[in-house]
Amino acid sequence: MTDTVLVLGGRSDIGRAVAHRFAAAGHPVALAARNAPDLEADRADIAIRHDVEATLHEFDALDTDALGDFVDAFDPVPGIVVSAIGAMGDQTTSETDPAAAAQVMRINYEAPAQVLELFAARMAARGGGTLVGISSVAGDRGRAVNYVYGSAKAGFTAYLSGLRNRLWGTGVHVVTVKPGFVETRMTEGMDLPGALTARPEAVAETIFQAVARGRSVVYVKPVWRAIMIIIGAIPEPIFRRTRIGS
Repeated sequence: MTDTVLVLGGRSDIGRAVAHRFAAAGHPVALAARNAPDLEADRADIAIRHDVEATLHEFDALDTDALGDFVDAFDPVPGIVVSAIGAMGDQTTSETDPAAAAQVMRINYEAPAQVLELFAARMAARGGGTLVGISSVAGDRGRAVNYVYGSAKAGFTAYLSGLRNRLWGTGVHVVTVKPGFVETRMTEGMDLPGALTARPEAVAETIFQAVARGRSVVYVKPVWRAIMIIIGAIPEPIFRRTRIGS
């Protein structure tokens, strides 16, 4: 039987691309998002185009008290859970508004970590499953222009690494995905470097292949791995004086 794929953040461009990629391979798909009924057109498109079962599920990642009931509603637990939860926020606003900063940190780290932890426990009890977390290269090193967002992604990356190590030997596979720049509604209007920017479909393909091949940490564009190794090696006093660090 082909595993059901649950996409958390199914309204996002990446989330929808992931749903289509797995559905194209015959996987039933479950889209989870706030105001889920608004995604009926997307659900129907996936179901008809790929001839698979597609369902909608109401989900608010920031409603901590409801996460347990949300996870328990899936019986059996989906074989693959992909977290496409996240929001860049505004760095300048985060610097002066603690509530805005907390929101960015919660949606990019706390919320996805909490819901994946619940699914991890159920998958481990079953003896198998795959958890995919979409993090960011922004978490590999703090930059002045987006350090609130980057710090949350750094936390999420560390969480996924620790979860992967904890679940070793249980049959549960944990994948960390670092897309780099992606052309989405979240980055609309930004001046993105073409050679370093991916489409949502490329992110979805990377995730699909990582799950199939049992990869642990993947960069959507391989060049990002080399870039971040170089950036990570720059001493702090030099880094903060460069255009990259600013």
